[in-house]
Parts: sequence; structure tokens; C-alpha cells
Amino acid sequence: MKPTTKQLAYLRALAHRTGQTFTPPATRSDASREIRRLREATPSSRQELGEERRAIRDALSQGNGARAAVRDEEITGYGSSCEWA
Repeated sequence: MKPTTKQLAYLRALAHRTGQTFTPPATRSDASREIRRLREATPSSRQELGEERRAIRDALSQGNGARAAVRDEEITGYGSSCEWA
């Protein structure tokens, strides 16, 4: 059976609190196992979370996200007729 909405919400909250990621579980038992793992993890400090947010914000403000932008030479056409070159 699929994990419950409550399990998924709790997993997201635990992951945020601990500063970790998780793979979305396929079953309720997988979700319970992941919840146990994240409960045992040491929570990140507020300082660590703040530093991480600042690092992400600074990286985005420096234009590092532009590397993933589509360039004019990569496409042909316009609008709905646009295709990869």
C-alpha cells in the first residue's frame, strides 16, 4: 500500500529538521522505516540551516542558474513550432 499523506508530510518535516534528503517511499512500511531513520538523526542547528539558505541564495544571485537556460543556438522555430536544433 502507498504511504499515507501524514507519513509523507512527517518525512518532509523530519528531513527539513535534520538537513537530510530522502527518496520518496513506495510503501507504508518503507515510510515507517525512513521515519525511524530520520528520527534517530541529529537535527541540524538553525545556524547550519541559515548558512545553507544563504549559500543557495548567493549562488542563485550570481547567475549560476543561467547555465541551465536554453540558448538561442539550441532551438529552431518559434512558439509551439519550436524544436531542439
